[in-house]
Amino acid sequence: MLSLLSGTACTTEPPPKASTSARIEIDRPTALVDEPIRIRVAGLRPGEHVTVTSQAVDHEDLGWSARAQFTADGKGAVDLARQRPVAGTFRHVDGMGLFWSMRPQRGEADESWFFSDAPARKPSYEVRIAVRSGKREIAHRVTTRQWRADGVRHKQLTVADDRIDGMLFLPRSGASRKAPVLLIGGSEGGRSFDYEAALLASRGHPALSICYFACKGRPKELRGIDLEYFARAARLLQSQSSAAPDGLAVLGASRGSEAAQLLAQYYPHLVRDAVVLAPGTRTFSPGGGSAADLVSWTRAGRPIRLDPIPLNRVRGTVLAVAGKDDRLWPSADAAASIAERINASGTRHQALIYDAAGHGGAGVPYQATGRWMSHPVSKQWIDLGGTPAADARSKADSWPRILQLLDR
Repeated sequence: MLSLLSGTACTTEPPPKASTSARIEIDRPTALVDEPIRIRVAGLRPGEHVTVTSQAVDHEDLGWSARAQFTADGKGAVDLARQRPVAGTFRHVDGMGLFWSMRPQRGEADESWFFSDAPARKPSYEVRIAVRSGKREIAHRVTTRQWRADGVRHKQLTVADDRIDGMLFLPRSGASRKAPVLLIGGSEGGRSFDYEAALLASRGHPALSICYFACKGRPKELRGIDLEYFARAARLLQSQSSAAPDGLAVLGASRGSEAAQLLAQYYPHLVRDAVVLAPGTRTFSPGGGSAADLVSWTRAGRPIRLDPIPLNRVRGTVLAVAGKDDRLWPSADAAASIAERINASGTRHQALIYDAAGHGGAGVPYQATGRWMSHPVSKQWIDLGGTPAADARSKADSWPRILQLLDR
């Protein structure tokens, strides 16, 4: 039965007419890559639907992009730090979502990682922010993200000339002296922390990213690596005129976390603090087995077999950062174990553990990362766990705390 209702009217307001222009406001158009920036779009019509996009090009000239759809507020503005997107590559209020949620133009997003040109070659990269209303782009602006700030110097070190393979970054001349930082990568081998070293030098820390295996003049495998090699690197770094005395820190990730802990434990006169990302707490063979001839680390020519690595002689603090969804190994349990132990003065070490983050959930924030990694040594694809959003949140929270420890 059809009924007619009289005396009532159902009206819907038409969507606002699309704007032909807008204004993109960025509080710091040029900033270090770990610095969040404020992006606001103004000059829209109240209630207008717009899409804000980001675009960047990686070191292989592959384009990356992210997007988020918003509804302008009553003043005709969109503030990315305050408004939740209606749809897009990220779904929660996040002023830096357009950066970490970028995805490549080709290939699987979960298997792709954004890397700009090496900081020794190119200090920064650009991200183009644009606004579309309807079918038209109505505004765009470019922001520069710096790995290496103006004035930061760098020097390539070789085993032949320096008895170390590494890239040394030094703060600009005249900068106040801060704790130097020695950076140690994981089982991927090579030199994987050049970006972080450049960034830390931009923040005033003399920083040295070293290769300890799988590079010229060094062992081909993570086997029989002598702690004396790292100690030599630490002494070279501490000797820099821009280094604050008596405060060297070592930052190690994954398998490199073992070397970082061992250095802090056995060389307290050289190393004050250690930051360990996705850490372990024991030394074991490169393949995870227990064969007597497969020893990862040595000291004074003798193999190191420890479970767990003791931390009672550490002069400063070991800060562990891990995610509970780490699918490579139980780094969250390792981090909790580290935080239960005390240093030489009786003070507990520290841990930051994030529920939904994976093996890649620690380090410099706001970078687009995947969940799967093709291991350069084993040639196998590895599930790191976590999600891009969860890893982004854990890095945004933990990185400032890491810097606070290094700056003390």
